[in-house]
Amino acid sequence: MSQHYDLIIFDFDGVVADSELLANTLLAEHLTSLGRPTTVDDSIRLFMGKRAEDIAALALEWVGRTDIENFSEAYRNYSKPRMWAEVNPVSGVDAFLSQSAHMPRCVASSSRIQWIDHNVDKFGFRGHFGTNLFSATEVKNGKPAPDIFLLAASRMGIEPKRCLVLEDSPAGVMGARAAGMTAVGFIGGSHMLHQARRDDHKARLEAAGTNSIAESYIDVAKFIGLA
Repeated sequence: MSQHYDLIIFDFDGVVADSELLANTLLAEHLTSLGRPTTVDDSIRLFMGKRAEDIAALALEWVGRTDIENFSEAYRNYSKPRMWAEVNPVSGVDAFLSQSAHMPRCVASSSRIQWIDHNVDKFGFRGHFGTNLFSATEVKNGKPAPDIFLLAASRMGIEPKRCLVLEDSPAGVMGARAAGMTAVGFIGGSHMLHQARRDDHKARLEAAGTNSIAESYIDVAKFIGLA
């Protein structure tokens, strides 16, 4: 057991699944097709880390349209074939999960449980996480509210102050800190390879209150004293 933390809580997209670049590329394309030109950086800045229903509300405000019904379903139908087929694990996560196998861990994600389950099995990570997979669809408020993190800690039987959260979004960092947990801002996904985007996102994570920035899982291991 780590001398500092009794539970590692992983966000999923961008922390376990290297999905953010593709997801935000497809979302930007979809929003552009609805009449509002949108870049990948716009999508990352506005929507990353949030639940589908929260993204839908923000997206309709962004495109300035009120005549679109079932936005989440339409985007899911547009993006699902490529997302489910093409997404792979974040670089280094497999080795880190093995290295930290003595530490309890779980997932607390804004994504739907079907997506999380699919990829946990696809990546061969069921032995690492079991059924300790928690979706913000289970709680009243999505990130940046602390609800999903408090649910995860409660289900795992760990006090919030003993939890370390790995998050790649400002909304997630804010939620983790609001829950009374330590938050590491993770920028090791492929969506952060672009230098200007990484620098901007790092500043946003720091403004959100992250306790530390990790550019890779090597940095995460160092932070918890495993390296």
